[in-house]
Amino acid sequence: MKQWLFRFGSFLVAIALLVGCGNDDSGTTAPSSNQPSENQVTQEEQAAETVLITISKDDGAEYLHEKEIPIEQGDTLMDVMEENFYVETEQNGEFITSIERLSAKEGEKKGWIYTVNGEMPNVGAAEYELKPGDKVVFDFQAWE
Repeated sequence: MKQWLFRFGSFLVAIALLVGCGNDDSGTTAPSSNQPSENQVTQEEQAAETVLITISKDDGAEYLHEKEIPIEQGDTLMDVMEENFYVETEQNGEFITSIERLSAKEGEKKGWIYTVNGEMPNVGAAEYELKPGDKVVFDFQAWE
């Protein structure tokens, strides 16, 4: 009889522990691991607040660098380039002559051309206001 009571008591203690561990005294439930909390940013939201900048050469024949960069509203392409790459400019900062120390040699008819989302904007990098998700390509190529 003692052995039966001991087993029954052990069973009740085990059940009490399992039930006690499953309850949350605060009455709230923990967030599901597949739902982001208020402090977590989903990958889609993070991508929406960034731009992808690719630096290449000779119409994409050689890729030199690629970087996903967070942006804020009102950021211009020139500001983002100067903050994230080694950039040299001419004409009061309006014209990029060198990116990551790659520039045309004297007499060479090459320069930096940029596209955004596959299209060439009709304004310079200093005037182009970036939008989340933009894909920018700076390519060092012959201009003649």
